[in-house]
Amino acid sequence: MEYEVKITNQATAQIYEIISYISHVLLEPETAKRWSSLLQEKISELNTMPSRFPLIIDEPWRTKGIRKMVIKNFIVYFFIKESDSTVWITAVLYGKRDQLSALRDLKI
Repeated sequence: MEYEVKITNQATAQIYEIISYISHVLLEPETAKRWSSLLQEKISELNTMPSRFPLIIDEPWRTKGIRKMVIKNFIVYFFIKESDSTVWITAVLYGKRDQLSALRDLKI
């Protein structure tokens, strides 16, 4: 079964912030391009078997079906909406950030 992968506005904004930070603050535009390409590749792979990634262990996000995929130093949070075969990317966060605090701030 194939899923359509969609990205929320919130996650899109986070991705742009990360790319901007890598490009303009760290002054690594090539690294930003490579990271962006890798992110696109890995996110597109969620169209098949997205449930292979684990549910997060913390509540209330586990009950809401939030899963995580690690890509280098970043964590992509998503949920699967089986009723219309859609995977929704809800957040892309730096892995060393306090994840629980960041998750509390998200609109899920």
